[in-house]
Amino acid sequence: MSRQPAGPNDAAVRAWRELRNLVQSNDRRRRVADALGMSFIRSKALRRLAQEPMSMRRLAEELATDRPYTTVFVDDLEQRGLVVRRPDPSDRRGKIVHLTPAGRKVAEQAELILDTPPDAFTRLSAAELRRLEEILQKLD
Repeated sequence: MSRQPAGPNDAAVRAWRELRNLVQSNDRRRRVADALGMSFIRSKALRRLAQEPMSMRRLAEELATDRPYTTVFVDDLEQRGLVVRRPDPSDRRGKIVHLTPAGRKVAEQAELILDTPPDAFTRLSAAELRRLEEILQKLD
């Protein structure tokens, strides 16, 4: 049996709305784009590729972008010396996108910026931050 959509007074809806507003109003995406001199989607691609090299098709799926647009920004990242495309050993028509050492460094810069908590977190005590972390881990 499916649950009815929550009403505006539902505690889960209120908590989710607060969390969503905190994350979405956070200016980290703009900070990443400005600091790295590239669109956020490009930095997101680098961060995904830092986890593992992947095909153009899979990268497009991971980023929820269409394949022609993925080709456009991978071309740009390649021109910047941040990624290289190598033949896919399992599909000679396909390419696997790999980070270069410079690309890995840029991905790490993006992560550092994104990992910096919003100023609002300074208003929480150490105990409140630990409790928040515990709650968020339960949601994972």
